[in-house]
Amino acid sequence: MNIKIGLFSIFLMSQVSVFAQELITPEKAVTLALENNYGIKLANTNVEIATNNAGVLNSGYLPTVTGNAGGTFNVDNTEAEFTDGRVTTLNGAESSRYNASVNLNYVLFDGLGRAYNYNQLKETQQLTELQARETIENTILQLFTVYYNVAELIENTDAIAQTLDISKDRLTRSEYQFQYGQSTKLAVLNAQVDINNDSINLMNSKQQLLNYKRDLNLVLGNALLNEFDVETTIEFKNLYDENELLEKAMTNNVRLLQVNKNIDINSLGVKFEKSAYLPTIGLTGSYGWNKNNNNAASFVSVSTNTGLSGGLNLSWNLFDGGSTITRVKNAKINLEASAIEKEQLQATIVHDFNNAWDDFQNKLKIYELQEENIKTSQNNFDRTEEKFKLGQVNSIEFRQAQLNLLSTELSRNRARYLAKLAELEMLQICGELLNVEF
Repeated sequence: MNIKIGLFSIFLMSQVSVFAQELITPEKAVTLALENNYGIKLANTNVEIATNNAGVLNSGYLPTVTGNAGGTFNVDNTEAEFTDGRVTTLNGAESSRYNASVNLNYVLFDGLGRAYNYNQLKETQQLTELQARETIENTILQLFTVYYNVAELIENTDAIAQTLDISKDRLTRSEYQFQYGQSTKLAVLNAQVDINNDSINLMNSKQQLLNYKRDLNLVLGNALLNEFDVETTIEFKNLYDENELLEKAMTNNVRLLQVNKNIDINSLGVKFEKSAYLPTIGLTGSYGWNKNNNNAASFVSVSTNTGLSGGLNLSWNLFDGGSTITRVKNAKINLEASAIEKEQLQATIVHDFNNAWDDFQNKLKIYELQEENIKTSQNNFDRTEEKFKLGQVNSIEFRQAQLNLLSTELSRNRARYLAKLAELEMLQICGELLNVEF
């Protein structure tokens, strides 16, 4: 008998483990998003391309080496007259020439344009990394917007389900009271209507929860194949220093870092365009092989040449019609535009931070007030329920207390997650979103 009970217990535990839904914590959600989100994957490919472009193979510092080869075959009719008066006539005389060479070209100096261009590529790589970081930050914020929607709906669904259970108990009580002549049929009908309404609300909430879970899985790159739940417990860090966060926003904001990087790139762009004012000095080298098979009219029937050759060349564009001057002027204007863009963005960041700070503080206070409302509504419902059981309040008054409690719970849930999202948005502006321990 004990063996049967033990086997049955093992069977039940195995079934629970099979049907238990996976719990996706915030930390795991972030990890899955970083690994599988499509937007982040595309951003990473851009970083890879920028890294390749910033490599030495694309720098212009390495020489170019080319190989050339060729051959020529001739059939000629030749009449040759020599100095001693002899005349020779050749019909269909064959001759051929063959050549092969390896050539090297290397720019020794190009006005430092190559150096400035290489530095630009390095700065562009860092800019691309910052753009990828911005994509990651936006994705994480999108992730938690959907994540907390799922968490809110889980709690809302539980609250609605509890409301439905209370309505079912009320229907049972009303039916008993009607059978024993303590109530009218109207109370039973009202209870049935309320059950139907609560059932509809529960169905809608479950469907909405299912939709948001699909949205969350999409943000995670469809990495979740089975049913899952999310963590509904959240915490707030209430020790933020406004001035310290504003200072971080002015130094770590990813958009501001990108503007600073653009200023560096445009500054190098001015120097690159100015390099066209200076000459270019190049080195050339070649190793060649040539063979000539001459016809009978030639003094030399076969000749073969091999050897090395090298040289220096200088090119100086003294005047190109003014195009270099125009490019330099435009590069300086782009640099000035970047400085203006930075000033504008700095003002925008201060504006956005102040709004985000106030919004977070406001939503946090609203959530705290909603927590107080829960206590009041729960106390009111408990008292009303007790009086309803004693027949001191009617079903309409009891239903109103029930709906007030449900409404307060839904409002509390909404306020909590809105406050958390406001906190994350504030941290994103400060450039601290990726440093948060979720």
